[in-house]
Amino acid sequence: MGAAKVEKSPVDLLSSQGVNSMLKSFKLKTKQQELLIRVTILCLVYVLAFITRLFSVLRYESMIHEFDPYFNYRVTQFLTQKGYYEFWNWFDSESWYPLGRIIGGTLYPGLMVTAAVIYSTLRFLRFAVHIREVCVLTAPFFASNTTLVAYFFGKELWDSGAGLVAAALIAICPGYISRSVAGSYDNEGVAIFALLLTFYLFVKAVNTGSLAWALASAFGYFYMVSAWGGYVFIINLIPLYVMVLLVIGRFSMRLYVAYNCMYVLGMLLAMQIRFVGFQHVQSGEHMAAMGVFFLMQVFYFLDWVKYLLDDPKLFHAFLRITVTFTVGLGGIALGVGTASGYISPWTGRFYSLLDPTYAKDHIPIIASVSEHQPTAWSSFMFDFHVLLLLFPAGLYFCFKRLSDVTIFIVMYGLTSMYFAGVMVRLILVATPAVCLISAIAVSATIKNLTQLVRVKSKPALGGLNKGITTSKTSSKGSLDQSMPFQRNGALALLFGAFYLLSRYVIHCTWVTSEAYSSPSIVLAARGAHGNRVIFDDYREAYFWLRQNTPQDAKVMSWWDYGYQITAMGNRTVIVDNNTWNNTHIATVGRAMSSYENEAYDIMRSLDVDYVLVVFGGVTGYSSDDINKFLWMVRIGGGVFPVIKEPDYLVNGEYRVDKGAAPKMLNCLMYKLSYYRFGEMTTEYGKPPGYDRARGVEIGNKDVKLEYLEEAFTTSNWIVRIYKVKPPHNRW
Repeated sequence: MGAAKVEKSPVDLLSSQGVNSMLKSFKLKTKQQELLIRVTILCLVYVLAFITRLFSVLRYESMIHEFDPYFNYRVTQFLTQKGYYEFWNWFDSESWYPLGRIIGGTLYPGLMVTAAVIYSTLRFLRFAVHIREVCVLTAPFFASNTTLVAYFFGKELWDSGAGLVAAALIAICPGYISRSVAGSYDNEGVAIFALLLTFYLFVKAVNTGSLAWALASAFGYFYMVSAWGGYVFIINLIPLYVMVLLVIGRFSMRLYVAYNCMYVLGMLLAMQIRFVGFQHVQSGEHMAAMGVFFLMQVFYFLDWVKYLLDDPKLFHAFLRITVTFTVGLGGIALGVGTASGYISPWTGRFYSLLDPTYAKDHIPIIASVSEHQPTAWSSFMFDFHVLLLLFPAGLYFCFKRLSDVTIFIVMYGLTSMYFAGVMVRLILVATPAVCLISAIAVSATIKNLTQLVRVKSKPALGGLNKGITTSKTSSKGSLDQSMPFQRNGALALLFGAFYLLSRYVIHCTWVTSEAYSSPSIVLAARGAHGNRVIFDDYREAYFWLRQNTPQDAKVMSWWDYGYQITAMGNRTVIVDNNTWNNTHIATVGRAMSSYENEAYDIMRSLDVDYVLVVFGGVTGYSSDDINKFLWMVRIGGGVFPVIKEPDYLVNGEYRVDKGAAPKMLNCLMYKLSYYRFGEMTTEYGKPPGYDRARGVEIGNKDVKLEYLEEAFTTSNWIVRIYKVKPPHNRW
């Protein structure tokens, strides 16, 4: 029996037709599909940039990292509690005792104001958040925003493909993640976003000649100035770029509008930051920007004169007179301004960028910071990985297609890589340029390879059936036969490129999770059986200070720990991480490197109640005060000649064992670090007093203290606090 045929009702037919028509209406065109894919990828990269920076929160807890961020957090708390007026006029008497510090006039407020605005917005929207959580997540949030800027920048430089690759590369690049993980509440967290945004808006203004884009770049520059002192890089790179365009004959009205608007408005806005003030017209570091501004006016004037004059000889004579007069007048003005003191000379930090040996010879306090040291090749590979190889390839593509925009990114890349080699910290500034230039290399290479893969080989032509083969036919045949080899080679190169990029992703994930997501305030190590061991001595010590010392107690320590003592211990410090007063820091260095009786007089003159030292001999923690001690000697000796570095060395060698110098074995820092340590066995099979951080048995095991007494030592001996005894004739 045949199956009965079921006829559809008119209603079913109408409904099926309606569904088909709806599906057809939802069918996207090719450009719409591309846009949808692009937006989807950008959203995924945006989320990726945020969540890849949360390892520290997941592994430890929501906390502020490092040293400087604790000052930023403390100031942000004050800002949200007291308001903007009190913030600008805040005199902090708990730091730099007895000098104090005017907070509103000695910091870049961009980070704190940004976090306060985000916090106020969330509270307005009825989100019950604590200001600490906002501070912890500010850097990951702005890192996500940086990926969007990188996309538009890459699109402006090359194409949308390069923009997507740039966004993906910078989202997980360790060079940027190092300063933007959750808890890294430092100025660079928002400054790199502002830096890249300023550059993008300026390049857009140069490309279009639009006054609106030029105004936007000025406001971007203002945000950068408010956030970080690295704005000096912007105000020198952009004039250098403009100067190069003028020299190679690329002067245009677009460039004139972009630079003039950005410089004039940006300068006026930057002067509103109290810490910057009139530096744009009085500092030697900003004179290049002013000189290029006046040079632009001369170029425009000459261009107008050339338009009016028909005689080339007359114009060349006028050109010589004008250039000579302008250069002479500018030189005289610069000389008079410098001689009269109106134009201040370059700062030591600026000199140290141009001459890597300058800081070590003249400003030891700058050279003492680990992130100010010259960069090793291993650091470049650690932070850039495969981008270090893609960077030269990207430069090649940029030179191959030179334009106003590619000239800028080449200059940005080369100058930032030079500064990154001079100072480890400035790898952060080079990272956006490396990612953008590498993205151009990846995008252009993959695009060329995919075009080869898509080409279909044609059948070979020949006259074999007639026994005759012409030269033309044989050449076509060999060409067509070579196409499969080109296609296979392109496929192999594509797989190789994707393999390298996959290794980059794996490397970035490992570096982020293992190296850059460990807060310095909570130390982690591996036990003998591979288990995770946590050392929470810093917070233990600061909590003890807060709970067991008088409210007005003054604590002396090396400047590294000043911000944390003030923010977490809530106690007054003698020096802190601001390092604005070299003499005050040198006084502390002199006290640490003197004999106990001499140091006691210095501490009494500073009204010190407690002394805090960091010691890693028990746990093997190498970033302790004994390893930093020579910098205390150098900084102290730079102001007080009585402190001489050779007195603490033996044949030029720094030692803490029995062969150490007598002054080293009896100075205050040595005594405070190794007090009662000679009785302690730290490692099986080693004698008592074995220093695990330096791998030696200490030379002075019988340390006696006369003017100080031990007040508290943390459970792992990492932080030790001593109380200064009152004079003998007082209770």
